[in-house]
Amino acid sequence: MMNDATLRKIDLNLLLAFSVLMQERNVSRAAERLLLGQPGLSAALKRLRETLDDELFVRVGRGLQPTPRALAIAPAIEDALSGIERAIRPPAAFDPASWQGEFKIGMCDNLESAFFGPLIARMREVAPGARLIGVASDKRDAARMLDEGEYDFSVAVHDEPASWHIRAPLFSQSSVCVYDPGQLNLKAPLKIEDFIGAAHVTVSFEGNSVNNIDVALGRAGLRRQVVATVPRFSALPTALRAMPAIATIPESIARCMAQLHGLAISAPPLELPADPVTMLYRRVDRADGRSVWFRSLFIEVVSAALKASGCSMGVSMAA
Repeated sequence: MMNDATLRKIDLNLLLAFSVLMQERNVSRAAERLLLGQPGLSAALKRLRETLDDELFVRVGRGLQPTPRALAIAPAIEDALSGIERAIRPPAAFDPASWQGEFKIGMCDNLESAFFGPLIARMREVAPGARLIGVASDKRDAARMLDEGEYDFSVAVHDEPASWHIRAPLFSQSSVCVYDPGQLNLKAPLKIEDFIGAAHVTVSFEGNSVNNIDVALGRAGLRRQVVATVPRFSALPTALRAMPAIATIPESIARCMAQLHGLAISAPPLELPADPVTMLYRRVDRADGRSVWFRSLFIEVVSAALKASGCSMGVSMAA
């Protein structure tokens, strides 16, 4: 264990002066290397002698001769200074092409369905030695799981972050209606009477059947009929193809479902607020090269995926 009391007596600049004097054995040349005047270097040497209780260097002719104590401690001081220089040296730029390791991302299944595939495809191109791990997550547990190291960052509609987290905006996510045109003979855009006259399936991690849609309908004195609630978006396609019902869900997952399962999409017949999807990561990872690269790659992939899908989301990439 380090002796703090001993280290408090010494200045790192004094050790640097000692090292340069050992190498040059000449006050003028040492002062020039240290960008000091000779009086300044002489003052530093005086402090060193007082601290170490040894003369350290003796003038012999035009040069300096180190004492046995100076010769004895020189290798350790040189190693220590080299170690400090390596420690504070700017880190090498992160190289995804040669990196071997894992990246972990936390998302709920609607965002995972929209972006995980494009993300791993792009990662295979630029970081072939990396592995991508998707971790099931929602905003309730996002902060706790982040602190516990479950993933590098979370993508969700996050609450106000803690001071040791950073919440960066990604995009605004609108909701649309999705249904099976074989089950419901309705034309887009849906009319309000079609909307409230149909059965509805909702998605809720907590098992709640009432959400912001019901609040908006209630303000207009209207109600819809919720016949089922599922905990995951992945259960919706089979439910919608089995019965005449509507689900009002985020546009990104709705477009994926429509493409894969032949479902129809319509704008909802009432105005619904868009949800701000954000990226949540630890403040300590803000400047880490690996973390910065992974966040930037995700932003690139999301931007391209939203553009390709034709989503009407407001994109505000800044992570």
